[in-house]
Amino acid sequence: MKTFLEAGDPAWQRARDAERRANAARIPLAAVTLEAPIRNPGKVLAIGLNYADHVKESGMQPPKHQIWFNKQWNSICGPYDAFEIPSTAPNAVDYEGELCFVIGKRSRRVPAARAHEAIFGYCCGNDVSVRDWQLRTPQFTLGKSFDTHAPIGPWIVTADEIGDPHALGLRTFVNGELRQSSNTSQLIFDCFAQVHELSSAFTLDPGDVVFTGTPAGVGGAMKPPKFLHAGDRVRVEIDRIGAIENVAAAGRTETVLG
Repeated sequence: MKTFLEAGDPAWQRARDAERRANAARIPLAAVTLEAPIRNPGKVLAIGLNYADHVKESGMQPPKHQIWFNKQWNSICGPYDAFEIPSTAPNAVDYEGELCFVIGKRSRRVPAARAHEAIFGYCCGNDVSVRDWQLRTPQFTLGKSFDTHAPIGPWIVTADEIGDPHALGLRTFVNGELRQSSNTSQLIFDCFAQVHELSSAFTLDPGDVVFTGTPAGVGGAMKPPKFLHAGDRVRVEIDRIGAIENVAAAGRTETVLG
């Protein structure tokens, strides 16, 4: 997919032409296994405290500036794959349902008014977070980057099909219980402001994945906290995109070298 995006508009036109010719030979969705639409993004970037209700439940002040952290690309997993409850940090694993966008064009110093041109499309994401590791230092990267802790999918809905990305309902369920229910209209810094901010600092590349923030309802903010355990099922739904659904599984314990 990164190669496809890097090829630009000519590749996209060829894909559209192929799709029109293949109407009689479609493969049923039930006959395939969907993988992460971007399996090895160069960058996985995520913004913190970006819904007003989540700021309130976190007991913090609204941010004056965008708060960014990295998730390592190894955290990416498919829309229906299991994610791990890591053996090294099993006690505070949390969910964060989010809208994600995928960068489609190499982008640098993009004004907010043109930021929509940089976005290829949108998908659902779960910013799985190990809260004790996340909060034990001022930098979130380790607590946000455990293997399998960034399920995305189930596909990329292109920007032209989404239209306005800031009017999408978002819901997160844990074992069928509705935990998060909000709308992307509640973003403090919207998708286009995020592209502007990031591209002001460094180049965004085709295939980069951006997590745009999570609303209220995370397990760590509940009293008492409701963290995830092996066997729990997390479903993230977003209007006009679809849903991802991932089951927590006990993490591996063996050492891997090579």
